[in-house]
Amino acid sequence: MISRLVERLLKLPAPATRRLTVQRDLRVPMPDGAELLADHWAPRTGGAGLPTAVLRSPYGRRGVFGAIMARPLAERGFQVLIQSTRGGFGSGGAFDPLRQEREDGLATLDWVVQQPWFGDAIVLTGPSYLGYVQWAVADRLPPQVKAMVPHVTESGLTLEFLREDGLSLETPFGWGVQVATQERRFALLRQRRQAKKVQQALSTLPLAQADVVAIGHRSDYIQDVLAHPETSPRWAALDHRDRVAGVTVPVSSVGGWYDIFLPGQLRDFRTLQDAGRRPRLTVGPWTHAGDLLTGAGVSLRETCEFGLALARGEEPPERAPVRLFVMGEEAWRDFASWPPEGYAPQRFHLQAGGTLATDVPGGSAPDRYRYDPADPTPAAGGVRMAPDAGRVDNAALEARADVLTYTTDVLGEDVEVIGDVHAEIWFRSSLRFADVFVRLCDVGPDGRSVNVCDGLTSLRDAAELAAVPVRLWPTAHRFRRGHRIRVQVSSGAFPRYARNPGTGEPHATAVTLRAADQEVHHDPARASAIVLPVRDFRE
Repeated sequence: MISRLVERLLKLPAPATRRLTVQRDLRVPMPDGAELLADHWAPRTGGAGLPTAVLRSPYGRRGVFGAIMARPLAERGFQVLIQSTRGGFGSGGAFDPLRQEREDGLATLDWVVQQPWFGDAIVLTGPSYLGYVQWAVADRLPPQVKAMVPHVTESGLTLEFLREDGLSLETPFGWGVQVATQERRFALLRQRRQAKKVQQALSTLPLAQADVVAIGHRSDYIQDVLAHPETSPRWAALDHRDRVAGVTVPVSSVGGWYDIFLPGQLRDFRTLQDAGRRPRLTVGPWTHAGDLLTGAGVSLRETCEFGLALARGEEPPERAPVRLFVMGEEAWRDFASWPPEGYAPQRFHLQAGGTLATDVPGGSAPDRYRYDPADPTPAAGGVRMAPDAGRVDNAALEARADVLTYTTDVLGEDVEVIGDVHAEIWFRSSLRFADVFVRLCDVGPDGRSVNVCDGLTSLRDAAELAAVPVRLWPTAHRFRRGHRIRVQVSSGAFPRYARNPGTGEPHATAVTLRAADQEVHHDPARASAIVLPVRDFRE
């Protein structure tokens, strides 16, 4: 019953069989003597020799992973090996997030090809951490691996969160709490209570005590997140970005416009594209977790149609290399590459009186607002793991005194934006340490402002007037005729990003919060703008 409900929700092709057998708790030896547990799913008859889908998970092998991943694949032409990564759900060794996946992954693949039930083909698949472990081994794959299908993931997992010029706090902290508590008794029943503890912890000062508030003890991973930026040697072992160009098997990536890993996933795709590997890319209007079933359905279909065909020595169904859901138009479109050709950068300048236009601004005084980290500008929707992630109404956010908005006139024709988005904001603060957050929104005829993409840059010399570059999330969005384009400028999105205390103290130990007076300039010599890749419909 559950299996049939799942396949209807995921819109999967009809199964080849419903009769499966599962071997539980197979012991997979690692070179250092640890044994990792795995479950093997296969059709009850004729399973031996079928292509094997390999999934390696830190979240356990049963429950949702059995129902949504292992079972659907085993019913549609695969054997499935789903393994618990080191230190979790019965697997031996200690769990040290993200650091052991190359050695353990390579050892697991070597073990699979030696099993009596193995045929001659492997497909690597899975979302998030289960996709990251694919990249960890991607440049040393045995010849039996025929394809990879990474979903909402990238080769440098979490490194985007740890930028020195913008610490994403909520996601790595929340994930650290999740993996630290997921094996506790009644963990699923306690999720709502645990979520409240996490929200309380994120507002704790100093943040070095936040893991104790949320978990009850110290977390080495969370302490590392707070203490070590992206460039720290502490993270070198989990950075597999340099392996991507060495991948020789076909790769089909599935991502989401509001996914936490999207910039890195598109970077990985471009690396493969530039190396002539002919990868495939699908990006939908999804968040990381909120649209799990929809995105998982696309990923599973790619595993079956793309991965299984290659595992059988066949050509997968023909389609364009890039398939994007264009928001606003609310339609799927095919392209030859990412970013697609035919989209030229166009500057939309911030203007006096809260307007936004392609014209260079005239002379005007700067706009001002006060940012108080004791009452930080909140995150609303967007790129988060929170229940309200994705597209939301921005009315409450835009009503705040610490959020500036700049809006075009009503559009007389569609404006289609597909590609990378960035802003250049002429900014000055009363303090040296400040953040600049920029958000792009679509304002409908009813006045409802919906977020499209956004980004943040942290400054250490904000008291000096300068043009601040802000990289927003990539997007594909059509602003319809009759709508308006809006840009927000503020100094935070808490708790998605760590609040800037204004003192320059390290995130882990800061306890003093200083309010700041901020200026955004928009005159001919200091023309603040958002730069959008816009399609010319006249071509």
